[in-house]
Amino acid sequence: MRVFALSDIHVDYTVNARWVENLSTIDYQDDLLILAGDVSDSLTRIEQCLRAFVRRFAKVLFVPGNHDLWVMRSPAAATSLGKFGDICAAAEMVGVSMSTFRRGPLSVVPLLSWYDFSFGPPSEHLRQIWMDFVACRWPADWEPSDITTYFLGLNNHTHAPADGMTISFSHFLPRVDLMPTFIPPEYRTLYPVLGSVRLDEQIRAIGSTLHVYGHSHVNRRVTIDGVTYVNNAFAYPHEDHLSSRSLLCLHEM
Repeated sequence: MRVFALSDIHVDYTVNARWVENLSTIDYQDDLLILAGDVSDSLTRIEQCLRAFVRRFAKVLFVPGNHDLWVMRSPAAATSLGKFGDICAAAEMVGVSMSTFRRGPLSVVPLLSWYDFSFGPPSEHLRQIWMDFVACRWPADWEPSDITTYFLGLNNHTHAPADGMTISFSHFLPRVDLMPTFIPPEYRTLYPVLGSVRLDEQIRAIGSTLHVYGHSHVNRRVTIDGVTYVNNAFAYPHEDHLSSRSLLCLHEM
């Protein structure tokens, strides 16, 4: 079994959806896919994309991203928590797992998360332009830190076997220094909505040696204090200079 990683597939774009449909239905039948969020804000498209990957891989593990929880095109009563429940139900129905997978010495652990401004305070401009603030609907008294607390509280904190390997994954970033130094200053204003330092605490608590993340659309691989962090975002069509737009093999057993 090989373990592949992909995030930010954004199948609302025709070219991205076509890539999924054109993926081999033969080459990955014994393999596992980590899908680290941001499939679509359409529940129908999320389900279609998950079904497509299930037909191609022996096992598909998934966590939703922020785009997946948008409800701006849903009825006025719809909430992002309700959407999360709908996504969990759809994933289970099509055979996609959001739970820890174990085979022999390998554990693959999905970690739900959000951002909590622990990477820095948001500017007023960011609050006005960041789509999550209008496209998501949370309980009226919730701040982003409450959303993060909610999702982190759903995670499985099982420790890895001493002689095993644990790969964890999330949509959001677990530390701000995963962003490379070449990012222009005008884009660094987005850092407050990239992730949470509390996520990294969970990654290290479960003994992960390799962590897959998405969200930033900036692909890289870096090792920090014994943990290797990997981003393999498919990204938007106009961002092909930032991404390889291909599956990434992380591990083979």
